[in-house]
Amino acid sequence: MSDYVPDEATARADLCRFLSACYYEPAPEFAEEKLFDSLLTAARQVHPDLTEQARKLGEAFALQDLQTLLVDYTRLFIGPMHALAPPYGSTWLNTPAPAEGNPPPAVLDLYSEGGFDIDADFRELPDHVAVELEFLYLLTFNINRADAAADPAGSAATMALRGRFLHEHLGAWIGSFAAAVKAGADTVFYRELADFTEQYVRMEVARPPDSAGAPGLYRVQ
Repeated sequence: MSDYVPDEATARADLCRFLSACYYEPAPEFAEEKLFDSLLTAARQVHPDLTEQARKLGEAFALQDLQTLLVDYTRLFIGPMHALAPPYGSTWLNTPAPAEGNPPPAVLDLYSEGGFDIDADFRELPDHVAVELEFLYLLTFNINRADAAADPAGSAATMALRGRFLHEHLGAWIGSFAAAVKAGADTVFYRELADFTEQYVRMEVARPPDSAGAPGLYRVQ
């Protein structure tokens, strides 16, 4: 494991990025790049209640063969006919189903306001859970950068955008999505991933806008 130990604010951003990666197709790179070691390091810095969850997630990945994980990933998030847990916000917010030529306009407006661009080669819809977690990473990173630069106006504006995004989008649908994953998953890994993701997002929703650097304020429910 790396000796790198982030501060609490950086670790919160890192967790968003690492959780986002977990919602891509399972691959050997997860282990080769020590994704779960990095996730555990970040979790330790954010909240003690997340540390054991991060450990369980890494262990569940290590104990399961990739082919079985890939089969479960496909059943849950792709189909062959209907995905058991569609990874799109529009599914759980009861908004019109997006299409590649007609993506969800509300979340795209927030992405634009936050300076977030989706890679042209990305083949998923923009309200995919991995994308929304990546956007939460960017917002958290930008708040940290504004704080480090003593830019209270920039920090406050990004905190306000982060609050809108969490309450209107990711935080509003993550519970229903996680419940569907836990109910449909055949593997411990995806049940642990859903639980970890829901707990962390709920912590972020509950965090007051002026507590960006304050560790240990909340207990995960």
